[in-house]
Amino acid sequence: MKKEGQIRIPSGCAISGIINKDGRRIDGSGISKSIAVMHDRSNGLGGGFAGYGIYPEYKDYYAFHIFFTDAEAKRQCETFIESHFDIINQSELPTKKIPEITDEPLIWRYFVTPRPAKLLESQLDEEEYTLRCVFVMNTRYSGVFVFSSGKNMGVFKAVGFPEDVARFYRLDEYAGYSWIAHGRYPTNTPGWWGGAHPFAILDFSVVHNGEISSYDANRRFIEMFGYKCTLQTDTEVITYIWDYLVRRKKLTLTEAAEVIAAPFWEKINAMPDKDRERLTYLRTAYPSLLVTGPFSIIVGFKGGLLALNDRLKLRSMVAAEKNQTVYIASEECAIREIESSFDKVWAPVGGEPVLVRLNGDLS
Repeated sequence: MKKEGQIRIPSGCAISGIINKDGRRIDGSGISKSIAVMHDRSNGLGGGFAGYGIYPEYKDYYAFHIFFTDAEAKRQCETFIESHFDIINQSELPTKKIPEITDEPLIWRYFVTPRPAKLLESQLDEEEYTLRCVFVMNTRYSGVFVFSSGKNMGVFKAVGFPEDVARFYRLDEYAGYSWIAHGRYPTNTPGWWGGAHPFAILDFSVVHNGEISSYDANRRFIEMFGYKCTLQTDTEVITYIWDYLVRRKKLTLTEAAEVIAAPFWEKINAMPDKDRERLTYLRTAYPSLLVTGPFSIIVGFKGGLLALNDRLKLRSMVAAEKNQTVYIASEECAIREIESSFDKVWAPVGGEPVLVRLNGDLS
């Protein structure tokens, strides 16, 4: 076995993403090949994927993917779900036993919709009601972790190398219009099933390479608004920031990126009046949501992907486009593994988001 210092780990962790702007659905084998090329950027303590458009037959229902430590935790959680949601379908999440993935928890999937009377009683909209129920399940019940809760999307993650996680979850049997992936090399937190990436809440999912030095400030702010950071990793807070800024505060995705990776003041002060006024407002209104430290992230959401580097571009990230498909990865080799030629390939500038949306609607 190779020891620390004998393995190539260029800035640790690997991220990759694919989206077909025409909505064409592809299976999970391509994203698995892409992340597998960057095997040496992770150490087997976490791998995962998120796919969008994978549940068209249940696209109007929230898909809960849940880890349970034991049958009693499952029983208690199901009692809560049944009292707050109508369950349309439920089953064990299909997996394949492989020697590389061990100590797996019980992994179940529930397609649900809020109970009308409960939703009315809560005086919340459907998404906020669902988010709060997810946090209740993840904090009230020991041995329960809802790790995916969006519509027509799902997260698949585990302790292991990402290519093994893909085989374990049989990702080649799913098809989606976009995929994101992560290979983890944890430095400050333990490798465990819940701590693997992606992190997700409702339709947002995030994969991340780097270290968030502003985590405590970011966490203290976001927890004032009901978010619960319980997963022992800094990436979780980034996911909640996106949900807070875009879903709750109604900022555009680009504006949210300008909060998270805000330009330095000297750059803002040199901008034309309109840009200077907008960015000054965003930096002043949300100073505690500026994310500092080296990072590159890919954010999945309904109908698109967004990629973002820190302002100084301290983590690598490459993007490429071929016809209607856009690729994003930590290294160009991860893109070339599944597409040999491009119409365009570039390294995104630090702090400037790459935003890709479907050309049409999702129907």
